Amino acid sequence: MIRNTLAALVLSMACALSAFAATPVDINHADATTIATSLDGIGMSKANAIVAWRTAHGAFKSADDLRHIKGIGDKTLARNRDAIRLTGGSAVAANAKPAKSAKAAGTAHPRKR
Repeated sequence: MIRNTLAALVLSMACALSAFAATPVDINHADATTIATSLDGIGMSKANAIVAWRTAHGAFKSADDLRHIKGIGDKTLARNRDAIRLTGGSAVAANAKPAKSAKAAGTAHPRKR
């Protein structure tokens, strides 16, 4: 009886701890809402600041570039480092615009005559 109760307690704690783990997110493409819901200790205010910095300065080259954002320091980075992606992360913004094709961008190859 005690053994089963202890096993159930350990299992429930393991499940609860995994709920607090950060979810992988591509910080170079995700929108603020996705960033805020994916990373621990990052709310909408910091997520908006991440997107604003990215818009002003270009893509992040490394996770350490997040230190440019006020309120994001070593502890927040350490807690989220495994979840921060720079390209092709699993949680990319749902409303991200696809890249224009060469034809749509006006750079298509001229027709052969």
